[in-house]
Amino acid sequence: MATLLHYLNQHCVNFAPVGLSSTHLLYQRAADVLFMMTAVCVDTPGGPESMLLRNVPRPQPEHGEVLIRVHATALNRADTLQRKGLYPAPPGESEVLGLEAAGTVASVGPGVRLSWGLGDWVMTLLSGGGYAEYVAVPEELLMSIPTHLTVYQAAAIPEAWLTAFQLLHFVGRGANVILDCIGGSNWERNVACLATDGRWVLYGCMGGKTVTGDILGKLLSKRGQLLCSLLRSRSLQYKADLVRAFSERALPHFSDPTSSPCRLRPVIDSMFSLDQVADAHRHMEANRNMGKIVINVMNPQ
Repeated sequence: MATLLHYLNQHCVNFAPVGLSSTHLLYQRAADVLFMMTAVCVDTPGGPESMLLRNVPRPQPEHGEVLIRVHATALNRADTLQRKGLYPAPPGESEVLGLEAAGTVASVGPGVRLSWGLGDWVMTLLSGGGYAEYVAVPEELLMSIPTHLTVYQAAAIPEAWLTAFQLLHFVGRGANVILDCIGGSNWERNVACLATDGRWVLYGCMGGKTVTGDILGKLLSKRGQLLCSLLRSRSLQYKADLVRAFSERALPHFSDPTSSPCRLRPVIDSMFSLDQVADAHRHMEANRNMGKIVINVMNPQ
């Protein structure tokens, strides 16, 4: 704090509102600095250049929430849609992009039941807010980072792996299932492959939203079920149940390969710093990535 006050004293001497002592002013400025953070903001929907780095107020953990110091986040297609104004954040959620994050526990809000300690390494599913230095998260959505994984690998897990786990074990359980993130351009192949009484789960439209032809007739002939699923807009209780099931049934397979017969590991395509986020979006929208694109929030490259 003394170092920060010295810096402010050297650089902010001309800013002195009437009625405030210089010492009071310096402490006020110090508090402002300490409770701000850098985040990626989109003022006007558009291309990657519409994302701007801003100093914004740091979130404070509310009842049942934990504040995370974000070390890394990862890109999802939903981020590019939100940036374009096509996929807004759910009501009441952060407008900052980012659906997953990994980092350390910075503080704990009132009413937190589990014994999260300061500095614990965690990863989390988000409804928004990952492209920032801090994010406040309901404790039910936190997962400990498995041993033998880096924080960057951990950041690549929550949204993509929980979505896949949800589709296999929550939405599509008990049926022959097609998991489709392509959409329009792939519908005919999907219907042809669908088993009788099978389920076709649509969770993305990378191939477009337009469908032509006799899709309903062919789907009807197979007694197929077309289900549409998103994870972001689900209730906190649904997400908490999903995180709990994933933590119990899938997360152990990310740990030490000698202790698990089924070794899982996230694939990282590339890494960008927070001030390179526009380049990261261009990389994704050019379909150049094979694996997750990770944003290093903590340290510039």
